[in-house]
Amino acid sequence: MDVREEILTLRRQLEHANFLYYVKDAPEISDFEYDALMRRLEELEAAHPEYAPLLLTMNDLEDADWENNWKQYYKPMEIGDRLLVVPEWLREDPKVRAGLAAGRVALVLDPGLTFGTGSHATTRLCLTALEKTIRGGERVLDLGCGSGILSIAALKLGAASAAAVDIDDKCRDVAYENVALNGIGQDTYTVRIGDVLGDAVLRADLGGGWQMVVANIVADVIIGLSPLVRPMLAPGGLFLCSGIIDDRAQEVADRLRENGWEILETRSAEGWFSYLCR
Repeated sequence: MDVREEILTLRRQLEHANFLYYVKDAPEISDFEYDALMRRLEELEAAHPEYAPLLLTMNDLEDADWENNWKQYYKPMEIGDRLLVVPEWLREDPKVRAGLAAGRVALVLDPGLTFGTGSHATTRLCLTALEKTIRGGERVLDLGCGSGILSIAALKLGAASAAAVDIDDKCRDVAYENVALNGIGQDTYTVRIGDVLGDAVLRADLGGGWQMVVANIVADVIIGLSPLVRPMLAPGGLFLCSGIIDDRAQEVADRLRENGWEILETRSAEGWFSYLCR
């Protein structure tokens, strides 16, 4: 993974354009230390003119609820023709009531600190593909589930059952909380923690027969998964992958085809790509 993709992946994970970092009870930084930090930033900027400007500012801030302040920026979102992403604390928002009255399917979420609010292009690409692809009754496997948004959306769109996997153990509680917010029980939704790429036992436990496998991660992981997913699928099953930055889209497409995948649909938005494969 190159530096540009690492930076864009970090932005994808954080899902906000502007960031404030709060260090609780930090000791004072001397002028010497501040100057040293500035010199390092200048050296980094000189070595990589392709980077956006690197700025360092430090201010004393009033105490605030940093864990929850982001919620003011998370609003209901209509995605595709049918879905309506609803922040859990805005269920009575007029936009939500209007969307539900128009027949949209509500996807209620509280993503916490995990990835998957629906606001990032990669998530929207996957949700749009799911909306067009889920017919009802499918078994869906979500690799790199984050908040659970994609697998829960599949269930709300008519899938019969879903399983989700992530390497971050925080995702288990968040995904289970989100599926409960949508009135779905753990009899039809399970979450596992582990590394599908490196853990053959986990892959064996997940088994096969899935009508759809979804992976919204990054290019390198999609490439790694491309030879591993087919045994998980039922005959005629689909592999939906996203999180692919534009300058690696052709590389990922080539590797998918090398591993026997036919790319049925390509979607792109804001410099990101998704592929629906069989």
